[in-house]
Amino acid sequence: MTRASVLGVGSPIVDLLAQVDDAFLSTVPGRKGGMELVDPATMDGILARLPKAPARAPGGSAGNTVCAMARAGAACAMLGKTGSDEAAAYYKEAFAAIGGDVSRFKTDATAPTARCLSLVTPDSERTMRTDLGAALKMGAGDVVPADFSGIELVHIEGYLLFNPDLLNAVLAGAAKVHATVSLDLGSFEVVNATKPLLTTVLRNSVDIVFANEDEAAAFTGDRDPHAALGALSQLCDIAAVKLGAKGALVARGTERAEVPVVPAPRVIDTTGAGDFWAAGFLVGWLQKRDIAACGRLGSLFGSEVVRHLGAGLDSAGWDRVRAACSAP
Repeated sequence: MTRASVLGVGSPIVDLLAQVDDAFLSTVPGRKGGMELVDPATMDGILARLPKAPARAPGGSAGNTVCAMARAGAACAMLGKTGSDEAAAYYKEAFAAIGGDVSRFKTDATAPTARCLSLVTPDSERTMRTDLGAALKMGAGDVVPADFSGIELVHIEGYLLFNPDLLNAVLAGAAKVHATVSLDLGSFEVVNATKPLLTTVLRNSVDIVFANEDEAAAFTGDRDPHAALGALSQLCDIAAVKLGAKGALVARGTERAEVPVVPAPRVIDTTGAGDFWAAGFLVGWLQKRDIAACGRLGSLFGSEVVRHLGAGLDSAGWDRVRAACSAP
């Protein structure tokens, strides 16, 4: 098994990005904006009617984070389940091409690799349709001790809270190798649906928690981000509350840091902004920087990704990110 120090755990999803007009969008079942789950046949039908083939990129919440970390130089692996189709081959090849370790992927030949289609209209609004496919087949039995060999940090996406058996297997594997565990809460819907389990997991198993303003408020019941940060920091060693254009707040014990946003010349698409913020912070954490410096890297990663369509950067953006990560 290839050497890696960071393990992302979640759904490996191929992101499909298409620019369409409102007339096309009106033919797609469901409301405009947001995300809705669809079955494979519905997804295939939408894709077949697109005016041109969509751009694609490896995605998923944890996938976005570890892909960004790998591009910044961290040794990363991904634990999740794909199909045995062309999309799976694409995801693994793309991940390997940026230095990622693909040896921990699991496979289910009975379902397609998960896909998320982002339909972007001229008003820049994103309408997402997601077929989770093989990712839904991932279970506790797929998790083996070898998946955690050499791992220092396990980064988990919040959607795993919907599969407690799988989540507990991952947390047990991380505990056996004394890995640090970070958790991105994912969405306020996840928080509202899993709050009792989430509270237990944060208190007993998570070292670093990432929340945006809505997720923090959903968990604590308090719209004041400072109060929410205080509550989260009582459960975890490090807590971060991301405030979008207002920056972020980070706490470690009694230490507090207010992290300013890094302005972007223009905002094209916010896809992956939170995932990239977590990536920058965790790269800083691996380098043993203080929480303010980690937060500044998070803000830089987030600022870079919103300048582009989809969760990725151009070569100049990656150069800026790597230069910041290598600076003292």
